[in-house]
Order: sequence, then structure tokens, then C-alpha cells
Amino acid sequence: MALEPSPFPNRVAAGAHAVGWALVWPCFWSLDRIIGVCKSTTLERTRRREQECDLHPLKVFFGFILFLLLFLLSLPFAFVGFLLWAPLQVCRRPFQYLVEESLPGRETHQGFALEGKASFCFATANLCLLPDGLARFNNLGDTQTRAAQIGQLIFQGVGRPNMRVFIDSPGSCPSNSILPAANSASYGATDRQSHPDPASVDGPVAPVRSNSHVVHVPCDDPEQSAPVAHRSAARALRPQDDVPWEVSTMFPAHLDVLCLEEVFDKRAARKLTDRLKPVFGHILYDVGVYACQPPCSCSTFKFFNSGMLLASRFPVLEAQYHFFPNSRGEDALAAKGLLSAKLLVGRTRKGENAVGYFNCTHLHAPEGEGEIRCVQLDMVTGWIDNFQAANRRPGEDVVFDVLCGDFNFDNCSPDDHLEQNHSLFKEYRDPCRAGPGREKPWVIGTLLEQPTLYHDDVGTAENLQRTLVQEDLRKRYISPPVPAEGRPLVYPEDGQPWVGRRLDYVLFRENSISSHCRTEVEEVSFITQLAGLTDHIPVGLRVKVSMD
Repeated sequence: MALEPSPFPNRVAAGAHAVGWALVWPCFWSLDRIIGVCKSTTLERTRRREQECDLHPLKVFFGFILFLLLFLLSLPFAFVGFLLWAPLQVCRRPFQYLVEESLPGRETHQGFALEGKASFCFATANLCLLPDGLARFNNLGDTQTRAAQIGQLIFQGVGRPNMRVFIDSPGSCPSNSILPAANSASYGATDRQSHPDPASVDGPVAPVRSNSHVVHVPCDDPEQSAPVAHRSAARALRPQDDVPWEVSTMFPAHLDVLCLEEVFDKRAARKLTDRLKPVFGHILYDVGVYACQPPCSCSTFKFFNSGMLLASRFPVLEAQYHFFPNSRGEDALAAKGLLSAKLLVGRTRKGENAVGYFNCTHLHAPEGEGEIRCVQLDMVTGWIDNFQAANRRPGEDVVFDVLCGDFNFDNCSPDDHLEQNHSLFKEYRDPCRAGPGREKPWVIGTLLEQPTLYHDDVGTAENLQRTLVQEDLRKRYISPPVPAEGRPLVYPEDGQPWVGRRLDYVLFRENSISSHCRTEVEEVSFITQLAGLTDHIPVGLRVKVSMD
């Protein structure tokens, strides 16, 4: 059954919900502004210090009085709106589904039908798009402006042409060729996509996607000995590295599926979807539940949804959401959970549907509460297995099964040892993980230190890129591991690089896909394009799936 765009079963319920929220919103907005006018980010404080005449104390005083007055005046209307809004949550579906009808030709992948193989790119990013007043406690303000900027930046990165450069000669190439400079877009390991299959070098190269661009560079002069410059040539792939990787200033071109976390603000979510829909034709947003959960109970009241947003190039055939019932403290105010989606990827050579499963989650946040996260990981694996068992159809080929999101634990902190040893990592493969508590030497932490978000070294995409690939600089701005209670932290171990906390994961598993499909990791990317707009570093994963 096709997913419905509206979360409500009929227009009457949707209209009543809109009226109820319209009555609540002025009170909610006034309270948010009371907090926002009193809480400044470090960037705002720095700008005020540069001004000759600082009127900030007056703005705080009069702003607080004004917004407090508006809050009190709107409180009776909010109470009436709440009485209308809250009961309607019982009949509300846990997400809205946006379909951009103008992208029919880009909704499926032709690789399996043409060649029996295809590459897929996934990414995850925590955006901290809370209401403005709350976001300021993470040193991030102007939520609506940030949402518009983030959406535009992702659109620019994902929508750009996919340049693939092939070299005729295996030996050398003129240094003044049209290949990009080493510092053009990314640092890291050699991109496998820049190397064609040896058997196909002499023949024509047919790009799978219609808007990909292939540059075929002849280079047969034996006298030229300049090294080949690859897209990520700033650091070559080291012999011990088994996964190509890069630190990129842009989101991967032709990203297939994007998972976003902490998109809690509804207006920010609409700004994001408006800017993402030209490249992602299928978007699930406003994911989660509100009010008393379970319905008609007073155990937990959800003020915020899950904050998750799924943007996909492929049609969503089925989707299911579950919220975590064991959240505690401030995390219990949000409906964090798991969103599972079944996507129609394309057709195989036999004419059968090729589908993929994509799962997004955001786990419990407070440090030192690993038991809660372990129980949530148990729920995640069970819910995923149940969803796939209920939606698997005869004759379908499952080509990928991906789990991503903000797990709120890392693989280097002694305090997170319970989560690091969870059985989920026996089913799902983490390309960045060498083992429990051990990262691969090239891995980079993804949680930025909030007080230094606006420093010059990390304030722009290019500066953040340079900082991340230099260990001495990186350790100033990436959050360090969390020690176990009562024990001193010894980090890193002798001979090991300084990585920092990696909370953002993109995992995949192979035992749940069709038996004749093989998955190969093509690239892991750490993305700096959102520097200064969030306190997390987005992570991307590109895999190649081949059918025997």
C-alpha cells in the first residue's frame, strides 16, 4: 500500500490539528524567544566585543519583558489549543511523506539492469536544529537561518556533476592535465571510482547515471613522469588501510539516501525539505510521536518528535517507526527511536524488483548510561528484523541493508565499553572499526567541541578539512574520549593516533541481502561542508553491490 503524504487519516483531523497547533504556537514561540534573548553563542559574544557601542543588556532587558508579556497573553489560547491538539495525536501517523513528482527519471538505479552491479552512497548528519533557545545551549543559534543554509549546502554538494576521471596510461600523466589539484575537494585515500576496471580501460566507458560526467584522459607519453593526481591525492592510501577514505569539503555527488538527526523544529524541517526535494524526490520528515505515549497514558509526555529526517532518491515502498520506551531525563521529552524504510532501488536483469532497507536511529544521549543504550540497540535489531520479515516479498532482490544515525557512544571511550561490545556489531559491519574499543588508524572523530565551533581553524569547510587531517590540530577541536568512572584516562595508546569521539555511524550487513549479491566498500568520507552550522561532522559511505 502506498504511503500517504499526510500523517492524518482525513482532512477534518488534519484541519483540527492545524487549528490546535496555531493556538499553541504563539505561546511556544514566546517561551523560545525568552530563552533565546538571554542565551548568547560565542560567535555573538565575539561580535559584540568588536562593536563600539554594545546595546545587548538593553536588548536582553526589554526583550525579556516583551516576550514574557506575549507568553502570558497567549497562555489561555495555548491551553485551548492543547486540549484540541493533544487528543488528535492518537490518530496521527508517525511521519509525513513528501514526493517530488518532477523527478520521475531519477527515481531508480539502472546499474543492475545494465551491468548487474551498482554503487550506492549513504550519509548521516546530526544538525542540532532544536528550537532556537535550546540550540543555544549547544552554542548554535538562528535555527531557521541554519536550516536554510544547511539545506542549500547539501543541495549544492549532492546536485553537482559527478566527475569520474580515467587515465589511459597506467604510468604517468602531464602535470598540467585537466585533473583536479590535490587540494581541490578532499583529503584522504585514493577514490576507487577514479580507477576503471583494467579490462574496460581500452573500451568505451558508459556512466550508469545520466548526469554523471566521465573525463577520459589520454596519456601515452613515456617521457612524462609526473605523478597521477587523483581527486583525493592529498594523502595516498596507506598499505595497512583496507578502506578508501577521505575528508571532503562537500557532500558526495549523487548521494542516494541521507539520514538527518535532531531536526526537531518543524519550521526548520520544512525549510530543509524545500531545499532538498530538487535532488531527493522522497522525504520522510516530522518523524515521531507527540503528547502522552503510549496513548491515553500519563507515563511519558513527548514534547518533541524523534528529530529524524530521511531523504531518498528512491521511492519509499514501506516505512515503520518505533520510539524507545526506556528514555530517561531530558531525552524522554523527545520521541527518539528507529525509522525503517524499504526502498525501490530499480530492476534486475531478470526484471525483478531490486529493493534496499535503510534504517535510521538516534540513541540515548547522556554519558554514563550505557545500559539504556544497550537495551535500545537490542530493540533496534529486533525491530529491523521484524520489519524486514513482514515486508519481504517473493521475487525481490534485496541489495542493501543499512543502519545509520547518531549512536551517542564511540569506539574509543572506556565509559562506552558496554555498547562497544554489543552483538549488533557482529551483524552489521562498521568500516571504521578495528574491534571493540579500537578504531582503524585513519578514522576521525565526529563530535566537535562546542565552545570552539567558531574558531578560525574549524569555522569554514576548507579550514575544518585541513584541521581534521592534522592530528595536533584535530585534538584541539574534536571531543576527547570519556574515561570510565573512577579511572584515569590513558589515550591514545602507544603508537596509536588520536581519533576522538565518533558518534555518527553508517553500518551495513550482508547476511540479510540476497545470497547472490556481494557488497564492497568503495569509500568512507568525513564531510566538512557544514562547518559552523552544527556540532557534528557528517559521515558518508559508498558501497558497490554486484550480482553473481
